[in-house]
Amino acid sequence: MNTNEHEHVIEVTDLRRVYGGGFEAVRGISFSVGRGEVFALLGTNGAGKTSTVELLEGLARPAGGRVRVLGHDPYEERAAVRPRTGVMLQEGGFPSELTVAETTRMWGGCVSGARPEDEALALVGLTGRSGVRVKQLSGGERRRLDLALALLGRPEVLFLDEPTTGLDAEGRRDTWELVRALRDGGTTVLLTTHYLEEAEGLADRLAILHEGSVAATGTPLEVTARQPSRISFRLPEGYFLGDLPPLAELGVCGHEVDGGLVRLRTRELQRTATGLLVWAERAGVELHGLDVRPASLEEAFLGIARERAVAA
Repeated sequence: MNTNEHEHVIEVTDLRRVYGGGFEAVRGISFSVGRGEVFALLGTNGAGKTSTVELLEGLARPAGGRVRVLGHDPYEERAAVRPRTGVMLQEGGFPSELTVAETTRMWGGCVSGARPEDEALALVGLTGRSGVRVKQLSGGERRRLDLALALLGRPEVLFLDEPTTGLDAEGRRDTWELVRALRDGGTTVLLTTHYLEEAEGLADRLAILHEGSVAATGTPLEVTARQPSRISFRLPEGYFLGDLPPLAELGVCGHEVDGGLVRLRTRELQRTATGLLVWAERAGVELHGLDVRPASLEEAFLGIARERAVAA
């Protein structure tokens, strides 16, 4: 994907947000999002995700720095930005007595060039619930209604704040497929999520926020590559750790032994795994329970949190 300067749909430079009392929730962060890209903002509670997204949506004026969405300041030039964006907040707050269809129709009246009501509800699997009052919907169904309304205006840029909270596994997967289809159709998506599997599976690139600052950014593979991969296995009967080739020669950067279970950490996964398998072949033994895997996004996320805690 080409994300040169001319393709950037969202540009954030040294962005800051300060609340009453002087609390700095966003501390000079910078990132950009390309057209037709899914970008995820991750972080623990209080990391600054929602505070950042609200600035991008034009709901507040930054305390410092610069933000541009579709080439415009979303706060000062809201009229130029809002019709081209869709927003799914953490809570919709719709009138509880209206039906799903009435709510969609009401919202569509506020949107230029709105999708047909039936099309919007079909996108999120709510066609069969159109006559049900909002107050009778489950939490997951309300989230799907939130998403349908965010899509009514066929947005060029879609902001999704925790889009799958409250959804069951099937609903979450359906939402992922919809987000991928929107991206493939050219929609730019910026999402926040607590589900790291969601970010790993959906995001083209991501940023991990920690206490209002960007702790890591890049593709999911680039971010996870900063953490060591893992290899675990059980030693053959009668063998000990010292019988293996020297761990340093295998590229191992850390290890633990629990009974006969060996866990190795390595930043050179292919080299370490190959060395182990060659040794086992020559020794005529089998490494039972052999498990070889790169670091996950969860491990990278937790590793960054630990590093920042130590640094503090």
